[in-house]
Amino acid sequence: MSLKPGRPGHANLAIGLLAGAAVVFFALPLVGLLVRVAPAEVWRQLTAPAVQTALRLSLTVSLTAAGLSLLLGLPLAYALARLPFPGRGLARALVTLPMVLPPVVGGTALLAAFGRRGLLGGPLEHGLGVILPYTTGAAVLAATFVAAPFLVITVEGALRGLDPRLEQAAATLGASRLRIVATVVLPAIRPSLVAGLALCWARALGEFGATITFAGNLQGRTQTMPLAVYEALHTSPDGAVALSLILLAVSLALLAALRGHFFKGG
Repeated sequence: MSLKPGRPGHANLAIGLLAGAAVVFFALPLVGLLVRVAPAEVWRQLTAPAVQTALRLSLTVSLTAAGLSLLLGLPLAYALARLPFPGRGLARALVTLPMVLPPVVGGTALLAAFGRRGLLGGPLEHGLGVILPYTTGAAVLAATFVAAPFLVITVEGALRGLDPRLEQAAATLGASRLRIVATVVLPAIRPSLVAGLALCWARALGEFGATITFAGNLQGRTQTMPLAVYEALHTSPDGAVALSLILLAVSLALLAALRGHFFKGG
């Protein structure tokens, strides 16, 4: 008994309909933002002093978090990919956890660690007089906590795909570990490093849950653009949409800058 092959046209039609529905699902909310508010309202919101303050704070917090993620995440990614050590699987799980953890839970965890009664927050306050919660520094820590894993995972994947014989060849020529990393490894993974850093920055720019839980929503100190959108929803829905469009424009600019990394086949 033989089975007749199905018609490819019917399968392609079904796939096309489902794919089209998915595109509509993702596009419809964005179109809703675009048609909801007039360009004049967007410009009015953009020139408002409170919005400019939130935008500057967002850029400061997200760029600082991206720099801190690079400083800590690059060595961590290299260790996870290249250096065998006890507990490496656990370390990788801890790095990945903030990517799937609800942001509010992440903010609560940061409070438990760095709050005035936290594991490290108490000693910091009593020993050095440093109080982190509800400060700009807290916003930076919250953004770093949720954004750094994007950099670490991206770079680790690139390092795992890199031929280790390149490093071995440099080592046989007498190059030190740091020189190998600087002259062989980093140039080879540069596209992935740039993409991971950009994703990390974008995630930090859009951070909300951990920030409002750990740093609060204080204008001029911790109120970043996502928090400003949340506050505007209660007082001026059209203003919230206008602020959302500003963040949407930043995200689209980021995608345009990274189109060579993510859309090579398009």
